[in-house]
Amino acid sequence: MKQSVKMIVGNWKMNGLAASLAEAEAVRDALTARPASTRVGLCLPATLIARAAWGLKGGVVAVGGQDCHAEASGAYTGSVSAEMLKDAGASLVIVGHSERRAGFGETDADVAAKVEAALRAGLEPIVCVGETLAQRDAGEAVAVVTGQVARSLPESLRDRAFAVAYEPVWAIGTGRTPTVEQITEMHAAIRTAMVERIGATTRPILYGGSVSPANAAGLLVLPDVGGALVGGASLKADDFLAIIRCAGTTCPA
Repeated sequence: MKQSVKMIVGNWKMNGLAASLAEAEAVRDALTARPASTRVGLCLPATLIARAAWGLKGGVVAVGGQDCHAEASGAYTGSVSAEMLKDAGASLVIVGHSERRAGFGETDADVAAKVEAALRAGLEPIVCVGETLAQRDAGEAVAVVTGQVARSLPESLRDRAFAVAYEPVWAIGTGRTPTVEQITEMHAAIRTAMVERIGATTRPILYGGSVSPANAAGLLVLPDVGGALVGGASLKADDFLAIIRCAGTTCPA
């Protein structure tokens, strides 16, 4: 199923100081001057969210967090709650990114709890799923990812705004991307799993994993690719804007 309005979200990861907000503002300025027929967001380090929300106010570029704690408050030193993100001006939050799952041992149950927290705070969650290279090579990719979908999406998502982001772990930051056939197969399987789990027929499924201006056009026209979750290329306004334009009708050659 093709989405009529695609969603392009940048994930800055642990990158960016105050001066980096000039790149975000350049994206805002370009989209204000020449609006895009797509939803655009930037998920920033927690230290930049409040400043970005103030500097980008007006809604052309949504601001989001990269993770949240499942609890609203408490003795969780170093953690940030969904309510804190909302209070800082965020409207989106990424949960279940593979770097959180692998590096911090987050389970599907943990991810589902964070989705609940995001909804509680009024944030739109972007739920990440994806397989490792070993799982891909073993022929387990579809089973692994659809299992993550089934266990990471709580029932409370019914009739709520959210997105799923498919990010094959082996393609993140490597410059490698799956084949057209692999992406098409996985997005179709994710859609089926979403429908079976919560009846979500129209929520966007984003593709993530070494998305760049060079490959965005080919990725964003694939069936059921409802947008992109962009890593390194979102750090530079020119690169990110080139990807955004590919989600509309005027992709640069």
